[in-house]
Order: sequence, then C-alpha cells, then structure tokens
Amino acid sequence: MSDLLYLEDLEVGQKFTSPTHALDATQIKAFAREFDPQPFHTDEAAAKSTFFGGLAASGWHTAAITMKLLASTKPGIAGGLIGAGGEIAWPQPTRPDDVLQVTSEILEVKPSRSKPERGMAVMRSETKNQRGEVLQILTSRLIVPRRHPG
Repeated sequence: MSDLLYLEDLEVGQKFTSPTHALDATQIKAFAREFDPQPFHTDEAAAKSTFFGGLAASGWHTAAITMKLLASTKPGIAGGLIGAGGEIAWPQPTRPDDVLQVTSEILEVKPSRSKPERGMAVMRSETKNQRGEVLQILTSRLIVPRRHPG
C-alpha cells in the first residue's frame, strides 16, 4: 500500500489506528487558558467541586489532539484530511495522565457525481484512553481525491 490513499483505495470496514499522545495536567491547563478558560479545565482545586469532580481537558483539546493523531496516521489521505462536516460527542472526560489513541473505520465511500476528480468518505473515529475508555466519537465526512477521475 502506498503512503497516500485515494478514494479508490478506501472501502467500507477499513480500519486505521493512530500513534498515541500522552496528556498531562500542564497541557490541559495551557490549552484551556488560551482556548477554553473554565475552572474545571484550569484549576485542579476549583475543578473538584464541579460537574467533572476534578481536572478535565476541554473537549476541544481532545478534538485537537484527535486531529493531530489522525494527521499522523499512516497511510494518510491524499490531499490531506479535508472535512465537509460531521458530528462529535464526548461520552466522558479526558483526564490528566490519559494516553490517547484514535481508531477509525470507513463507513461509506461515494464518488461525486458532479465532480469526477473527488468523492466523499464517511469515517467514524473513536479517541480512547489507555484503559480503552471512549473519550470522543467523531463521525466526519471527508473530501477525498480520486486517483483516476472518471
């Protein structure tokens, strides 16, 4: 298999596994201070009395790490991971000392009728911690180039 996948290379049921990313409290607080400054993301003591009962990463931090891991997964998608929409859910919080890894599965592959040079793939990605707990579910529609338009 080549380093890059085109629409013709994708098939329903195909699975991919990313590298890992170790997360710690310092990363969680730094991201939150800049992008999601809420006490349950920035202050361990204050977080204890919140819904989360302790420090939790922003869902957007989990999403950003997921994107980094998806972009690092080999083989990659030709032309990059170009999103055309999707759905995201965070079934449980990401915590300090979690080691994140993404497993993805192709759910649908469809050539475009109006743009023969590309098509659409639907991919479900689960971001899990080292205990196998699902922290994020991302179902995304990706624009994928065709190797042989037509």
